[in-house]
Amino acid sequence: MEKSIRKKFGRKLKELRKNLNLTQEKLSELAEIDYKYLQRIEGKDPPNIKLETIERLARSLKTTPSKLLEP
Repeated sequence: MEKSIRKKFGRKLKELRKNLNLTQEKLSELAEIDYKYLQRIEGKDPPNIKLETIERLARSLKTTPSKLLEP
């Protein structure tokens, strides 16, 4: 994933998470990913994200992976 795409993904993830009134900690529990990793995804220098992680996050946010990837 290109860095600007990763940043857009992180912003979208944060927006959807906040719309559901979920903390980073709660979302990380629901998605079964490390809390610190979720912080990095939503942070200034997001890592490359595996498709499996995108699927877990989407499922936890009750949405689709394609919705998470929309600009």
